Amino acid sequence: MKRFLLPLIFFASLSAVLAASLSNDPRRLPSAFIGKNAPQFDLPRLDNPGRNLSPGALRGQVWIMNVWASWCESCRDEHSLLVSLASKNVVPIYGLNYKDEPEAARQWLRQAGNPYIASMVDRAGQTGIDYGVYGVPETFVIDRQGVIRFKRSGPLTQTALDTQVLPLVRELQNEGSDE
Repeated sequence: MKRFLLPLIFFASLSAVLAASLSNDPRRLPSAFIGKNAPQFDLPRLDNPGRNLSPGALRGQVWIMNVWASWCESCRDEHSLLVSLASKNVVPIYGLNYKDEPEAARQWLRQAGNPYIASMVDRAGQTGIDYGVYGVPETFVIDRQGVIRFKRSGPLTQTALDTQVLPLVRELQNEGSDE
């Protein structure tokens, strides 16, 4: 009887750990980048490959970076929400086109609408890796000092936008107006 007890205890413990991990939402993965400076990059723009863009050029403003790709179905699901947000001019939205064919990305934006002030081309995916991107889409809120204040893995929803993203954006924008 004793020789079966140890494997049974081990199996029961392992089962409990696995069951607990199944209840985790991957979109709630904590990011090690929250509260830290956004990683630097200098990438070509999708709309004008001869011009580059870097986070340093965006300092002094609160902005959103949305990591997307034309091949990503979840990106397509959230796209109309981003187009709607962009039309309200609440916060500038910049794209990071991740591991995509530039022409396919340009074609997608022509068809579905372009919510981005500019979208940078991350063809090899290195910048995405630098930002800790798990997969696309992912959305970051970056403050005036270039610090990442929010990250969402997975498609944005209207609820997440209304309860998390926009309240944070307003708070960050107001912080800068008190100076």
